[in-house]
Amino acid sequence: MESKIKNVKEQLHSAGFKLTPQREVTLKILLENKNSHLSAEDVFLRVKEEYPEIGLATVYRTLELLSDLQILEKMNFGDGVSRYDFRKTGTKHFNHHLICVKCGKVQEVEDDLLSDVEKIIEHEYGFMIMDHRLTFHGVCRECQLKEDANGSD
Repeated sequence: MESKIKNVKEQLHSAGFKLTPQREVTLKILLENKNSHLSAEDVFLRVKEEYPEIGLATVYRTLELLSDLQILEKMNFGDGVSRYDFRKTGTKHFNHHLICVKCGKVQEVEDDLLSDVEKIIEHEYGFMIMDHRLTFHGVCRECQLKEDANGSD
């Protein structure tokens, strides 16, 4: 975690910003929950436990800054709530997501499943793809198992 914080600190400094205590605690919360796809409100509630005097606006500004600097990826899974995820370094595309419509669980798929489709689009349409996002909505394994268990009673 410390190396990631140091890396973000360097990115902030090179863009003319400082790693303030408020930004650092926000960053730590995001790192501790990096697979949770937290919303700004989720981040705020967790940050407030460690830094009670922080305001929601400060957390929002920090998340927006980290998004603007392409440290975080701001995502919306169709429910009107923005969530935040660390951008993958060294990859052309972000990870894809599986969203359970029953429990709301978000699962990441880190394989780039669309490389063949991209080649076709680039060749057929002369369109240079810079990024893509892929989100599947369905029912997760756990919810399917619960449905099966409830249906067999």
